[in-house]
Amino acid sequence: MKILIVGATGTLGRQVARRAIDEGYQVRCLVRSIKKASFLKEWGAELVRGDLCYPQTLTAAMSGVNAVIDAATARPTDSLSVKQVDWFGKVALIQAAVAAGIERYIFFSILNADKYPDVPLMEIKRCTEVFLAESGLNYTTLRLAGFMQGLIGQYGIPILENQPVWVTGESSPIAYMDTQDVAKFAVRALQVKETEKQFFPVVGTRAWSAEEIIKLCERLSGKDARVQNAM
Repeated sequence: MKILIVGATGTLGRQVARRAIDEGYQVRCLVRSIKKASFLKEWGAELVRGDLCYPQTLTAAMSGVNAVIDAATARPTDSLSVKQVDWFGKVALIQAAVAAGIERYIFFSILNADKYPDVPLMEIKRCTEVFLAESGLNYTTLRLAGFMQGLIGQYGIPILENQPVWVTGESSPIAYMDTQDVAKFAVRALQVKETEKQFFPVVGTRAWSAEEIIKLCERLSGKDARVQNAM
C-alpha cells in the first residue's frame, strides 16, 4: 500500500510518516518546501511539492496512491488563515482524493468539536467531518484532545526560563496523548476494516488540568512558575 501523508513536517505528521515507514509502507509526503522536509527523505519517504491552497498541485501527488492520511492544519506562524487551510484546503484535498479513487482516508479532528460552534477551528473541523462523511470516501476520523509534545513549549520551557505561563481561568482538564501513540492508531486503522466510515475518540488514559501540569513541572524542575491568567 502506498500512502500520501499531508502535513508530514508537523508535530503529528512526522510521527505518522515515521510509523508508516517503519511498518513497511511506501510513503509519499506532500510538502511545501523540499528543503525543510529533507529529514523525511532521509527516513525513506518520497517527497512531492504541493500545497492544499493550490488544488492543482494535488492531482499529481495522488497518482498511484492507495491511502491518504491528513495531518495538516494551519500553524500560528503561518501567513495563511485557518479557514484557508483547514476548510478550503481540506475540501480541495477530499475532492482530489475522490477524483483519484483513493481507497482509504484518515482524518484528524478535535474531540467534542460539535460543542463549540463559536470557536472557528472547532466549527471548521466539525464541518470537515460532515463533508468527508458525505464524500463517499472510505474514511476514518480520529478525534484528538491534545498532544503531550505541546506541553513542552506551553509549560516546560517558560518555567525553566522563568517566563510567564499563561492559563485560562475556565480551562477543562485535557487527556493528552503522545503523537507517537496517535500515529500508531492512524496507521493501524488502514488495516482494520471495522474502522471504515467510523469516528473514534483518541485520548490519553487520564485528563490533566493546567494546575496539575504546572505543579508537576515545578516539582521536576525545582522552579516556581510565574502563572498569568489570560482571562
